[in-house]
Amino acid sequence: MNTWGIDDGYRDIQGTWHATDPETRGAILASMGVGPRTPLPDPPVRVMRQGVPLPFAAEVTLESGESVAASAGARLPLGYHDARLRDGRELRLIVTPDACHLPEGLRAWGIATQVYSLRSARSAGMGDLGDLARLGTITRSLGGKYLLLNPLGATSPDWLDPERQPRVPEEPSPYYSASRLYRNPLYLELEAVPGADRHREAIALAGEQARSLQRGDRIIDRDAVGALKRPLLELLWREFSGDHPADVQDFERYLAEGGVWLQRFTTWCALAERHGPSWYDWPSEFRRHDSDAVRAFGLEARERVRFHGWLQWLIDRQLASANSACGLMHDLPIGFNSGGADGWVFKDFLAPGMSVGAPPDALAPGGQDWGLPPFIPHRLQEARYEPFIATIRQGLRHAWGLRIDHVMGLFRLFWCPHGRGARFGAYVRYPAQDLLGILALESQRAGAVVVGEDLGTVENGVREALARHNVLSYRLGVFESIRPERYPKLAMAALTTHDLATVAGVWTGQDERDQEAFGLVPHAEGAEEMRERLAQVGRVKREAPVEEVLVKVHAALAEAPSALLCATYEDLTASTDRPNLPGTTRERPNWSIAQATPLEELEAHPVASRVARALATAP
Repeated sequence: MNTWGIDDGYRDIQGTWHATDPETRGAILASMGVGPRTPLPDPPVRVMRQGVPLPFAAEVTLESGESVAASAGARLPLGYHDARLRDGRELRLIVTPDACHLPEGLRAWGIATQVYSLRSARSAGMGDLGDLARLGTITRSLGGKYLLLNPLGATSPDWLDPERQPRVPEEPSPYYSASRLYRNPLYLELEAVPGADRHREAIALAGEQARSLQRGDRIIDRDAVGALKRPLLELLWREFSGDHPADVQDFERYLAEGGVWLQRFTTWCALAERHGPSWYDWPSEFRRHDSDAVRAFGLEARERVRFHGWLQWLIDRQLASANSACGLMHDLPIGFNSGGADGWVFKDFLAPGMSVGAPPDALAPGGQDWGLPPFIPHRLQEARYEPFIATIRQGLRHAWGLRIDHVMGLFRLFWCPHGRGARFGAYVRYPAQDLLGILALESQRAGAVVVGEDLGTVENGVREALARHNVLSYRLGVFESIRPERYPKLAMAALTTHDLATVAGVWTGQDERDQEAFGLVPHAEGAEEMRERLAQVGRVKREAPVEEVLVKVHAALAEAPSALLCATYEDLTASTDRPNLPGTTRERPNWSIAQATPLEELEAHPVASRVARALATAP
């Protein structure tokens, strides 16, 4: 590894060493804006563990606003403080706890669900936050404590000018959003918006039209849902300020508390309505969020900016309601669409010409390029970690817990130079101890547990470091070589995840038949391995009916001593519809399949009730 954190190479799953290509190293340095002999800058931030003495004397303005003269050896309270050193330098001091929030003796089970896929007698074309709250109530009645959600990140708003066609279709993947900080208004429950009572008939008609989109093949048409919801939201916004004084006060308070991050996001939304979903295609004067032109636009389009803030306020309120029904565990993706809001706001801290991905392995011989921009480590420090802090803090808002996708990214990320492919990628190191400390601080303040998705290639020492910080590991029954009763306590134990076939899909072979129907070649060997593993875990015969398999494998999972157990909505209802098939984009409708079993039938579903009893009565 050199000064700038570029690893000399890596070992693949088979243990083979791959040296970093010199051309790749040069491209990464260029994307960082440095040369091989550029000295590493002294960052304007220091992350310290609580109780560690201050190594220098300084005038410190505590997060509380109190100013103190701190001598060398002083111990500062938890939080974000600003120090002025004797030589005049200014330094952000972040004092963190040793570990993330983790209640003593935590033992709970929950349901993993794709919110958009929820289906009920009243939802409008796709699952919404009202459906989520109802699922939470059902989960509680079954004995569960939390819901693990797909990311709810915002996508680009539609053109304000209806003549601008064709528009870019709504992005279906929850892992490629325009923003990780703010949420998608498509998830709003219209009936819960202030003033909705006045327009019951129009909302009911739109809901009926949208529900008709889910009949038959159950494929969700997000663009059609948006076309039905958007005019009603516009109408309710126009009536809002004059009719709801108490709500208006709450809305204004939300805008004030949201501060600069919310203002930048809502300004991006208003600009995207005028100029399109990618800021790369905007007029040059609007490509920087801090330009004079953007400030002038924000004043000129003030009401439109406020409208997008109102949408986020509505989502915030509905998420708070859902979280009170049952604890929500949000999912933080590893990245975002670089042309979206976060890419626009964070552009100075991102590596141009680079994408995050994964090195070649048996399943992807050419490696993987996920098309997500990486943060430049030293630029993140120059920003005093503010982009990371804001992202984590927003992810923990109205949350019982947070799942971090590809948690190994806190330690290193595989950078892929554009045009060369993932085969010529290299790992770049990040300040893991700093990031884990900040994560612990925000977790403790939110009172939320943290799960790290540590599947795939995990280098030595990472899981141990995560455990020291109370970041739970993620154990999947179809991957583990040990029985559930030997899983670690600091873990979330599950059977499958959204990128794998459901238990019913793989056990019956329907998942392979579905792939063939879409013109794909199934990975038959992998499917057979999953069936063998499920038979071993559940101690069932291969000819056992799928309902018996589902109950027994979850009963076996419940033997795990792990703090958290998790069952998917699909497995609770014996569904064969997997949410996503990695490596496909147009071949099948990933992230777009509505549940076969509606919410009204879940509580009494024979498999769901039996699985819930097994999980609820686990030792």
